[in-house]
Amino acid sequence: MNDLSELSRRPYFDHHWAGIRHSCDARVFSMPFGSGSKNVRGKRMHANPSSVARMAGHPLHPMFVPFPIAFFVGALVTDLVYWRTASMMWETFSIWLITAGLIMGGLAAVTGAIDFLSNREIRGLSPAWPHALGNTIALILALINAFVHSRDGYTSVVPEGLILSVLVVIILAYTAWMGRTMVYQYGVGVTE
Repeated sequence: MNDLSELSRRPYFDHHWAGIRHSCDARVFSMPFGSGSKNVRGKRMHANPSSVARMAGHPLHPMFVPFPIAFFVGALVTDLVYWRTASMMWETFSIWLITAGLIMGGLAAVTGAIDFLSNREIRGLSPAWPHALGNTIALILALINAFVHSRDGYTSVVPEGLILSVLVVIILAYTAWMGRTMVYQYGVGVTE
């Protein structure tokens, strides 16, 4: 059994989503990322930086990441609706979404920090530092936003809460792009 036996049986669609460039012969391909490499059937294969925080072979950090993004974007939307309507229901939705985003963001941060601190290859990638620092700043701003939202009245959202929600979403958009770059360009956590 060789390194490519499993991949050679997969259809093109799986190769495409795994980041593998397709050729007429699916057994001959090259991985477009990773710092280490090995030769397989005359092609130079790259080893991907592995994720340390795993469960059943799957990296945990990418499993947690979509939740805080969705919660913080939802909080921004409910802040905007509250700004336009002044209905307290929307402010209540915002604080619950921010709280849920902080909880899930904390889980994503812990698993991301485990990967970042445990693997020198990941720390060596250029998008890793902006990704880690940006997410840390976003969580700190979200925590401040939770305290701002805990005030009574219209000032709990407008203007400080709304500004903080916008900043958190902008930072998360950037750090999500950096995380995407680490996965799709450098293959962080992608198993071969």
